[in-house]
Amino acid sequence: MFSSDSLSLDSLKKNRYILERLLWDFEPSQLMRSSAGKTGEGSKRCASGYLFYIETMGKHPALFLMAQNAGGYAETLAKIDGVPEHLIQEAIQENRGKEYFKMYPIGARLKEWLKRELG
Repeated sequence: MFSSDSLSLDSLKKNRYILERLLWDFEPSQLMRSSAGKTGEGSKRCASGYLFYIETMGKHPALFLMAQNAGGYAETLAKIDGVPEHLIQEAIQENRGKEYFKMYPIGARLKEWLKRELG
């Protein structure tokens, strides 16, 4: 499900729950496959938390935040406002071979910038 809500970086900074559960190295293409091996009981477990990704389906590429639960269900929560356009474009170029249904990973410089901005 897609949410058309926008979320500012300042608002996101105040949400410790999300910040503590960010999956910095999780990519959109991993949403369709298990991100963890078998557990001791033999059942599969998926990574759960929040991830940033770049969406290019709209008029302008933008940064979005998605939630993924342990059962593998993912939902886009919001568009993140206040991200420099050049960092988004750079991430798309850096990850051009990793496009997945018009979604891209965030890339090294955008990741570094986000970590700095979010504290």
